[in-house]
Amino acid sequence: MTDFPKISVITPSYNQGQFIEETILSVIGQNYPNLEYIVIDGGSTDNTVSIIKKYESKISYWVSEKDGGQAEAINKGFKKATGDIFCWLNSDDMFMPGALYIMAAKMKENNSAIYFGNCIHFKYANDGVEAIGSNVVEAARLYSLQHVDFIIQPSSFWSKATFEKVGYLTEELHFGLDWQWFLRAKQCGVPFIAIQECLSMYRAHPNHKSSHGGKKRQSEFVKIYDQYAPERTDLYKQVCEDSATKASGVKHTLLKVYFKLTGKPYNNGEVLKTLKPVKYSKYSKQAIQECTLML
Repeated sequence: MTDFPKISVITPSYNQGQFIEETILSVIGQNYPNLEYIVIDGGSTDNTVSIIKKYESKISYWVSEKDGGQAEAINKGFKKATGDIFCWLNSDDMFMPGALYIMAAKMKENNSAIYFGNCIHFKYANDGVEAIGSNVVEAARLYSLQHVDFIIQPSSFWSKATFEKVGYLTEELHFGLDWQWFLRAKQCGVPFIAIQECLSMYRAHPNHKSSHGGKKRQSEFVKIYDQYAPERTDLYKQVCEDSATKASGVKHTLLKVYFKLTGKPYNNGEVLKTLKPVKYSKYSKQAIQECTLML
C-alpha cells in the first residue's frame, strides 16, 4: 500500500445515534485501502454503541467512556493515530465519495500544508432538504483567518508531521477548537491550501452544537480574538449586541427597500453603518461584515 498513504480519521461522538451510522458509512464506504478509522465515544446513552459495534470489523479502534468534551475526545483519537494524514469527522457529518483519494493525491504534492476544500451544508426543512455550497478559494482570498474562520473543518486534512508541529487541540474550548487550532498552525508557519473539490457534507440540526452556542460560543470567540486579533475584539462584542439579524420584520423590510433604491448590498456591515453611524464610525463595512460572519 505504499502508493496510498495511511489516513487516520477520528470521529468524536456523543449521543448522535440518529446520525452516526451515516457518518461511519461515509468513511468506510470510501473503500480507501490504507484507512485507520478511530471512533471515540463519550459514553453515549442512546443507540450509538450498538451502531459502532455493527461496524467494528471496519473500525481500527473505538472506545465508549466519559470524557471532557469534543476536544478531549479528538485528542484521545489522535493519540491513537498512526497515519501519515490526519483529520477528524464529527458524528453528524459525512465525507463525499472519493474524498480520501483526493487528499492522498494532494498530500503527495505538498505534505507540509493544511488542505481545505468545499462542503455542502444541509438541513431538513418542512418541505424537504435545504442545501448550500461554499467557495473556500474565494473566502481565503477575501478574508484573513484571524478575522474569519473560513476553513470548513470536516473538509480539512493535514500530515502527521504538521500535527506534531502544532500540537493537540485546546481542550478548554468547545466551539472554537478548530479555528484556534488552525490559528496556532498559522503561527507555526504552516501553509494553507484551499481547493475547489467538495470533500464533505455538514449537517445542521436542532441539537447541533454550533447552532445553539449562543453567548457561550460568542464568549469563546472573544477570547480567540483577544489572542489572535485584538484589534477586532471590541468590534465583535458590539456586533454581537447590535446584529441586524435582531431587527424586526418591519425594519428589515424597510431596510431592504432602502438598500434596493440606493443600490447598496444588503448585509450587516452596510446595515449597522446605516443604523448606527456614530457607534461604528471608526470601523470599515468590511470589518463589520466579517465580524457578523462569526456570530
